[in-house]
Amino acid sequence: MSASQSAQGRPMARRGLLVGTAATALTLGTVSFADAATGDDAPDRTRTVRGTLPTGSPDYVYLPVEVPRGVREIVVSYTYEKTPVPAGTQGNALDIGIFDERGTELGGRGFRGWSGGARSSFFIRADEATPGYIAGPVRAGTWNIALGPYTVAPEGLPYEVTITLRFGPTGSTPKPVYPPERAKGRGRAWYRGDCHLHSVHSDGKRTPAEIAAAARAAGLDFINSSEHNTYSAHSAWDGLWGDDLLVLTGEEVTTRNGHVIALATDPGTFVDWRYRARDNRFGHYAKAVRRAGGLVVPAHPHATCIGCHWKFGFGEADAVEVWNGAYTPEDEIALAEWDNSLVAAVRTSKPWVAAMGNSDAHREPDKVGLPQTVVLADELSREAITAGIRAGHSYITESSAVTLSFGASGGRGLHAGIGERLRVDGDDTPVTVRLEVTGAPGCTAHFVTDQGTLFTATLPGAGTGVVEWRTTPVYAAYVRAEVRHPATVPGLPGALAALTNPVFLEG
Repeated sequence: MSASQSAQGRPMARRGLLVGTAATALTLGTVSFADAATGDDAPDRTRTVRGTLPTGSPDYVYLPVEVPRGVREIVVSYTYEKTPVPAGTQGNALDIGIFDERGTELGGRGFRGWSGGARSSFFIRADEATPGYIAGPVRAGTWNIALGPYTVAPEGLPYEVTITLRFGPTGSTPKPVYPPERAKGRGRAWYRGDCHLHSVHSDGKRTPAEIAAAARAAGLDFINSSEHNTYSAHSAWDGLWGDDLLVLTGEEVTTRNGHVIALATDPGTFVDWRYRARDNRFGHYAKAVRRAGGLVVPAHPHATCIGCHWKFGFGEADAVEVWNGAYTPEDEIALAEWDNSLVAAVRTSKPWVAAMGNSDAHREPDKVGLPQTVVLADELSREAITAGIRAGHSYITESSAVTLSFGASGGRGLHAGIGERLRVDGDDTPVTVRLEVTGAPGCTAHFVTDQGTLFTATLPGAGTGVVEWRTTPVYAAYVRAEVRHPATVPGLPGALAALTNPVFLEG
């Protein structure tokens, strides 16, 4: 691995340090501005570093930059060669971010931004920063540009990084304005939300204002800010929330072994992502999410993109995303795996993990609110919504046009709703399961148990109707409902229009 400092024509000291920790990384030679004049009228200073990362590079490569006093702005740009590769071979992809003088320690305070591969340059100064980055003073000390070789071609990954320092008065950093934790709402009610959304603060193309408008148009009551590996968008929603829209703050923690939504964390919370499943660090950060008031939700666990497939297990999950965007076979696999987890929970008498669905919308034509999770909550607040999601008092629909009511009754007038347990006098006590559906024309209703799908009924032409089925706890340990469109591929089930969390039956 090599790097050269072209601005002065001098070779850089090669200082490669392999660190055998959870954040396995390589540290390059330091970029120095020691000869730079300082002061308000000092000219800009620029250094360029070039090098090649080989195949098998560590997940993160740090480029230290010595920042002198008097800097008001740091600007970084980078390029890399996208070498042609044979079919079936991964080409070059290089992510970027930065840590300030407080260091690169896992979970530390030095994080100042990440854009992954979404942009080729960024700046940071006291009063403003590129979306994805955190505004604040550019203090003197050793900063570290973080390069993430996502994939490397067999010939290696040639790169070039240019750092410019601009001198002058630092200015002041505005106090961030964060969304309130409560909206007016409708009291105890079913609230619709989309908790996986991307804006220009990561790799999305919509602004927060455009997302808020799309959320309202989709009939949503709440959304969650979930940018890849940054919290910069937490303060970008000023003026966009209202009595009708609760804005939660979080992050899509994007590791090399899968993505997880940190849902509804305290504003300004940074959740580190620089570890793999083999590092045994995920449990630590899952606890950190919960300490920050959030939920841990593995996202698109069977997505096929590199690094997207979930490999950390579900022992730390508060919910799991079984439906991500337009329904695909990946979601069908996630749904089946989640259903298997319900069987395991019944068998071992351990807590079960609720299902949820989100759009993961990035840009047009991605639809905000396809799908959406509908949560029963005492009020439209952060605390009530997260409690409802964690408890599984929720169902998922493809749009606000679809509404469900689902529950089971039996014994002496007992009743249980979605995510609840119906306890009757004996295993053979008759139980009636009832599903009410509106807004699902052409669809069929399915009752799924620990044995599989045991009852199917075609909904009336308008997609509005009531379906009932009788069973017993010994025959069905739980029942959940699916509403599906007609199948379009022989041998495969139709796409989901709606899905409920289960009702558990106990005799």
